[in-house]
Amino acid sequence: MTYTFHLRKGVKFHDGRPFSAKNVLASWQRVLDPKTKGGRGWPLYPIAGAKEYADGTGGRTISGLTAPNDSTVVIRLKEPFAIFPKLLAMPVAAIVPDSVPANFGEKPIGTGPWKFVEWKHDDYLKFAANPDYFDTPPKADTLIARIVPEPSTAVAEFESGNVDVLYVPEGETRNWEQTDEKKAMLESAPALRVFYIAINTTRGPLADVRVRQALNYATDSKAILEGIVSGRGNLAAGVIPPALPGGDSTRKGYTRDVAKAKQLLAEAGFANGIDIELWSSQTPPFPRIAQAVQANLKDVNVRVTLVQRDASSMREAARAGKTDMALKDWFADYPDAENFLYPLLHTANRGVGGNVSFYSNPQFDKLVSDARREQDEAARTAMYKQADEMEYQDAPMIYLFFYKELYAVQPWITNFKVPTIFTGQRWTDVQIMPRR
Repeated sequence: MTYTFHLRKGVKFHDGRPFSAKNVLASWQRVLDPKTKGGRGWPLYPIAGAKEYADGTGGRTISGLTAPNDSTVVIRLKEPFAIFPKLLAMPVAAIVPDSVPANFGEKPIGTGPWKFVEWKHDDYLKFAANPDYFDTPPKADTLIARIVPEPSTAVAEFESGNVDVLYVPEGETRNWEQTDEKKAMLESAPALRVFYIAINTTRGPLADVRVRQALNYATDSKAILEGIVSGRGNLAAGVIPPALPGGDSTRKGYTRDVAKAKQLLAEAGFANGIDIELWSSQTPPFPRIAQAVQANLKDVNVRVTLVQRDASSMREAARAGKTDMALKDWFADYPDAENFLYPLLHTANRGVGGNVSFYSNPQFDKLVSDARREQDEAARTAMYKQADEMEYQDAPMIYLFFYKELYAVQPWITNFKVPTIFTGQRWTDVQIMPRR
């Protein structure tokens, strides 16, 4: 499969240098260069020769990436991949100018609607509108991203009028939702983020689908959602968020049913229960969720030992297959169901790739692999939905909930929209109106 991109002419970087096709090639070679050690070049790996270039086993150029002229980029993939253009919206594919200095991470230059002005560490980042932006300059002159580590301080700053848009801390959710004046300032939207417990399908009793289904029936996901994250989300019945094509909001979930869970355990030969470990990071709200699940499973004679580690150690253990169960969350890198099905559950990604359930189902794999190649969106969506239903019945995880983002917006701010994905807020239409 080959994509030909015809670049917009007359675009300039923030420092005045012209943007051209050679910048595209140089930027992608830079992030894939083994010497760069960025570690995040995988969105470009579908390009022929890109993975070999990144591994240092290819030539001095990327074979599937060419620029016939200053305004044309031709990309040849090593195999069909229908959603590849979505990957090009990720930060790793951003285009930078020639001769990037060593301190580029401190003083970045791009072609976007906002120019970098200043980064005062642990305080704020400041940007100025780019008047030469090709697609309508921002309506505001300045954008300042405040860094306020303490949630109560951030709320106080908003209430004092010093902050225009506030990400509402989970602990403050009920307070905002139950106060009419505050509730009127809230904006929310489903996030492409799922909380779940990966069940290692290769370890002892957990290899039995009946045991895994029992763990789901024993878990009170609704109480966890309401009591620990203040209702910030929707119960999960699969891994695809309902906000994405392929997600099924009508699917009946594993609602808590202690009798059903005990029945399934008995049928699997474990009437007296089982002993397992549940790993989690020490980052809130994971410890509290783990404790709630431990209490739920105790009701069906599943004796859970909690293992808490720092996030990186927990992740390493799960990828190495050393965990019975691992409490995790997953943010979408790009808005497509493939970004949940493939990394979390496809056989090709067992372990380091993200499938820490070590789930393997040839029928599921074929559906997802075929969907990745399918150019017809309706057909691809149907395949996603079928694959999600299939894995849901196999229960390679305990399905908890899909998260919901919640912001408070001052009344003098207009046109703010909660982004579907965390990198999707451009701030170009947001305006500050006169305060009354």
